[in-house]
Amino acid sequence: MRRKKIKSKIEEPSDIVKKKKKRKIIVIISLISLFLLVGGGTGIYFCSSKKHQAPKVEKKPKKKVEIEEEPKRNLSIVDLESTKRPIAVMIDNNTGRNNNNSHAGLQDSYLNYEIIVEGGLTRIMALFKDKDIGLIGPVRSSRHYFLDYALESDAIYAHYGWSPYAQTDISRLGVNNLNGLYLSAPYWRDTSLAAPHNVFTSIERLYAAAESMKYSITTSNWLLLNYSFDNINLNEIKENSELIVANHIRIPYSNYQTRSYQYSPENGFYLRFMNGSPHNDKTTQQQLHYKNIIIQKVANTTLDSYGRQDLSTVGSGDGYYITNGYAVPIKWSKGTRSAKTIYTYNDGRKVEVNDGNTFIQIQPSIYNPEFE
Repeated sequence: MRRKKIKSKIEEPSDIVKKKKKRKIIVIISLISLFLLVGGGTGIYFCSSKKHQAPKVEKKPKKKVEIEEEPKRNLSIVDLESTKRPIAVMIDNNTGRNNNNSHAGLQDSYLNYEIIVEGGLTRIMALFKDKDIGLIGPVRSSRHYFLDYALESDAIYAHYGWSPYAQTDISRLGVNNLNGLYLSAPYWRDTSLAAPHNVFTSIERLYAAAESMKYSITTSNWLLLNYSFDNINLNEIKENSELIVANHIRIPYSNYQTRSYQYSPENGFYLRFMNGSPHNDKTTQQQLHYKNIIIQKVANTTLDSYGRQDLSTVGSGDGYYITNGYAVPIKWSKGTRSAKTIYTYNDGRKVEVNDGNTFIQIQPSIYNPEFE
């Protein structure tokens, strides 16, 4: 039997290389196709999903909420924000020689004290702040117990002369004082009036003199009374069980010196009288009037043959707060000569006073005020 010869197919090396290249090309093409297929789908998905997303809302910047501060309230008689130091001026009150029409500046003082002196007479100490007053007087000499009430308001003390006791205490207590016996610039004389009851001054001159003496003209310790921004009617305060009607007030100081006040309901203040006659301003001739009256009963004694007085200003005692036609009993206390006097009702509440000028009548304790 004759065998067929089988030819074996032996690939040439060049053919193998060609096939490998062909396979690589196919794989690359397949991968590219797959990438395009997947990438295209993903692109379609993103494009599609973007179309269905809610449009972005731009956030507007939040507005700052501004809290409106309440406007600062102030008083009509003094500026609570001011640190200007008060000036306390000693005022002559010899009504027998000067009558009731020679006082200047007492309507513009925010606080006044009237106190007994020798001979059963009185003198006034007027405190000025935040007002430029061109005429104040007549200015008279110092008495030592007036210093206690100037010191409690940290006031510069203006006077023309002094008693021996006042001279000693002014030096000992280090009181910033402007004495007309040694400082002529702040004072002048009105020749139409008899000396020594004719010395006058002004706020501008007093502050200039204080600066020349190197005294501080500012302070943060001047405020004495507790002022109310809202009108106080004593008859509307239920705690005031000892309320007294006070349309007319009579305050004796001696056998022949009496101060009195008449309430004016249409104006809401008290008209002032000295020995039964209206107490008028020298310049305007208008009757002096005050929103608040404080009566402070203080014991007094005689120091010498001249009749000079001493007062028990340190300690405690009784008194009255009067405003808007009514009076209420109060207590006063003072720890030291320079400490502030504290005024309280009998139940311990601190006294608040109405916005307005105040007259503090330091009455000898042997006398009692009368109310109608």
